[in-house]
Amino acid sequence: MGQLPQLDEYQQRVNQFLTNKLDQLACNDERLLEAMRYGLLIGGKRMRPYLAYITGTSVGAKLEDIDGIAAALECIHAYSLLHDDLPAMDDDDLRRGKPTCHKAFDEATAILAGDSLQTLAFDILSNHHFSEHLQSKRIGFVQQLVNASGYQGMCGGQALDLAATDHSIPLDALQHLHSLKTGALIEASVLMAADCSSTVSVEEKAQLKTFAQLVGLAYQVRDDIIDITSSEEELGKPAGSDLAANKSTYPALLGLEGAQQKADDLYQQALQALSTLPYNTQCLADFATFIVKRTS
Repeated sequence: MGQLPQLDEYQQRVNQFLTNKLDQLACNDERLLEAMRYGLLIGGKRMRPYLAYITGTSVGAKLEDIDGIAAALECIHAYSLLHDDLPAMDDDDLRRGKPTCHKAFDEATAILAGDSLQTLAFDILSNHHFSEHLQSKRIGFVQQLVNASGYQGMCGGQALDLAATDHSIPLDALQHLHSLKTGALIEASVLMAADCSSTVSVEEKAQLKTFAQLVGLAYQVRDDIIDITSSEEELGKPAGSDLAANKSTYPALLGLEGAQQKADDLYQQALQALSTLPYNTQCLADFATFIVKRTS
């Protein structure tokens, strides 16, 4: 699968923004700040910021406005990984090919680093220099990220995932779990960026929401497939971790071929949602293609 258009550019853009934010923090505790840098900047594809950038630019939003959205999303994602890797949750030793934060530092520092990155996300949204026409939307941005990352979104999905370990759950329950755990933040990436434009209608936003929901689910289906078909070197973390943890996955419920068919069906539906929009959405279509074809 080829490189996504402008991926390097947007990765560098959000990384520079995040680096500047960390550099501006008063150094109350050097070890904690270093753990925050480690958890936020040691790598990663920056898929959520990338999705925010390509959505926003597709509908005419300014990059400078999307910067705040993209950076806040990545802070939430990074904090969730630091906490997911802890012994009390997934108990992982590797992340992005490097020791997880609690292995590189210690468990208490990893918890505090995750907490600090979570609050940094809302600090960014609260203080970002949005364009004048977006000032009235600032609270709305915060509310969207709260809903996507908290009990009604990512955290709620993680709780369902933990509860489902060592239990077989039906397909509709698995889909609901991942619509919260993975899909909610992907949906927020699209909708918050769309809100940076003054031209998106209610109907168009509904189609973008449908697209985001379908891509978010396809992302997880493909993740489940990759977990059993890729090596540790490709993944940057142990392969087969879901199988080892006895978790319900799409390949476990549908078989490998059935899971791939599910991802392909979601992909086609996502493209259909884009086809009704009056914007150049080729980058979004390319993103959907990347999601269902990626190998790591």
